[in-house]
Amino acid sequence: MNTLLVVCIGNVCRSPMAQGLLAAQLQGWRVQSAGLNALVGAPADEIAVDLLRERGLDISGHRAMQITRRMCVESDMVFVMSREQRRELESLYPEICGRVFRLGEHADRDIPDPYRQPEPVFRHALKLIDEGVTSWVQRIRRL
Repeated sequence: MNTLLVVCIGNVCRSPMAQGLLAAQLQGWRVQSAGLNALVGAPADEIAVDLLRERGLDISGHRAMQITRRMCVESDMVFVMSREQRRELESLYPEICGRVFRLGEHADRDIPDPYRQPEPVFRHALKLIDEGVTSWVQRIRRL
């Protein structure tokens, strides 16, 4: 295993933050992100960029991408933010069933979308993303 995909809706808030955190903790892994309804070509939200910069991570070069079958099939694991996104992805690409997981699965929670919300909402989403990333990275390293 060496390829992960992180998915949200627009690919400008949650998935770029998760991608940045995962890539920082899993050196040598290929970590991508995409959106189910991506704002194709848009940069990561400024608040997301600033919050990751506070952690020493630079996602300023991120540009939103629309998810594709190829991205999914070539990924060892696909992380989503909600049960609904998992259902949608598995419906679109049945061949990836069994490889799609909620980032917040271990805490049994979805990660709410902070898009167009104030900074405290982004901070809360990042906290949940960080907890999910930490939990998954521990499991991935044991594989």
